[in-house]
Amino acid sequence: MSPTLVKAITAITLALVFYTLGVWKEHREKVLRPIHVVFFWLGFCADSAGTGLMASLSSGNEGFLASLHGITGIIAIVLMLVHAIWATAVIVLKDKEGAKTFHKYSMAVWRIWLIPFVIGMVMGMI
Repeated sequence: MSPTLVKAITAITLALVFYTLGVWKEHREKVLRPIHVVFFWLGFCADSAGTGLMASLSSGNEGFLASLHGITGIIAIVLMLVHAIWATAVIVLKDKEGAKTFHKYSMAVWRIWLIPFVIGMVMGMI
């Protein structure tokens, strides 16, 4: 296993840990807090780094982006970015109503994020 692949797998796994912690902690508490936003950003950064490393390993990035895994991965990263920006705005603007209802969106983004994660994991095992 190449060192780049090990780094990519580690980054993607960290993304799973950080993002899952943030989403589930926020979902259980039913209110958005600054620590959740930190976990969202850590998850996004780890996922972006891992995805970039994985893409650099694929033979021809065009094939990577045109695959189901690539398409769902790009959608997931964009949603994670929107999610993290929105969460940051809710906290910075002290939007109390937004902080109370934000968890509904978080679970949807997390579930969508899991799709390319599971696809990539299955592809790695094949």
